[in-house]
Amino acid sequence: MKVNRNRGGSARLVLLMAALSACVSAPEPRRAQAAAPAPQKPLPGRPQPSTNSWPIRPVANPPQPYRDIDQRETPPPALVNVVRNLGQSFHGKVGIAVRRIGADWTVAWNGNALFPQQSVSKLWVSMTFLDAVDRGKLRLADTTTITRNDLTLFHQPSAAMLKNGSWTTSYSDLMRRAMTQSDNTANDTLLRAVGGPEAVRGFLARRMIKDIRFGPGERLLQSATAGLDWRQDYSVGRNFYAARSRLPMSVRAKALDNYLASPPDGAAPASIVQALAKLKEGDMLSSASSRLLMSIMSEAKTGPQRIKGGVPPGWSYLHKTGTGQDLPPRSTGFNDIGIMTAPDGTSYAVAVMIGSTTVSIPERWALMQAVSKAVAANHEKR
Repeated sequence: MKVNRNRGGSARLVLLMAALSACVSAPEPRRAQAAAPAPQKPLPGRPQPSTNSWPIRPVANPPQPYRDIDQRETPPPALVNVVRNLGQSFHGKVGIAVRRIGADWTVAWNGNALFPQQSVSKLWVSMTFLDAVDRGKLRLADTTTITRNDLTLFHQPSAAMLKNGSWTTSYSDLMRRAMTQSDNTANDTLLRAVGGPEAVRGFLARRMIKDIRFGPGERLLQSATAGLDWRQDYSVGRNFYAARSRLPMSVRAKALDNYLASPPDGAAPASIVQALAKLKEGDMLSSASSRLLMSIMSEAKTGPQRIKGGVPPGWSYLHKTGTGQDLPPRSTGFNDIGIMTAPDGTSYAVAVMIGSTTVSIPERWALMQAVSKAVAANHEKR
């Protein structure tokens, strides 16, 4: 597909989306697969089953047992072309990655560049917490008390739960709030419970996931991005917004430029889809914890018009979104990452990360939906 790069971003996306129905490639030849091995004893160092008892909604194509099978394939050429054209034509810095789970290919645009994750990073906090559950260090049923000193900023519905200055709830409730509502206070409470940012970084390192950074937590990350030093009274009402608005524009612009140049929460889209594939295959957590986390992700209420908006009927999508700060006309960290599953059970890990752009939100939605539509249009049944 030839794209006129001199036209507006919205027109280019409309042209690309209109052509997706024609982007169906011939099936690629596949290598013969070996027969599945007989059940083996658990491999040393691999996640073992957890004993959490949180109710789990059914998830299509749950994690499969470990298989040492050569499943190398090549991606559909039309999908490669669409992803490249979408990346080239978008007005802004964007990273796109699609990985077929159970195969050995990833299609990407800027796949190895680091993009600000924002609330996408909540996924790694929940994984680290569930890993601690798997190891018997924590329990989902355990409770904790949140006070006004624990509040963060931006989106934190849990702040309304504090009565007389405190609120006691379970870690399972906080995880659900963090993953489905993107509640910052719930997430930071989980983060403290697992041992802070270093615990998350250690978990990712043990799982051999590279090029995914984890920042210092919401309060320090967001205040530094705005050009402020954190004060706890910023967590109350509109105090943070008021303090940010009083800064000279040059200070805000420099702080945002510094953040985008080397985001402390930066991640490569190709690394994110690798981690999602490993989650689906049961290689990040125990089988029970993997199913639990994916079940929660399937209930996410955020970003219905992002990637999810382009997922066709009959497919499922579980995900986590992220949204960064704006400094008009610039918006940052507009993200969606997740797992698309076809009616035949084949799954694809997908990540679309917009680091910085000046285009409208509907144009960003159109880009993300174009990616999910391209995945579905070029799906080859196994």
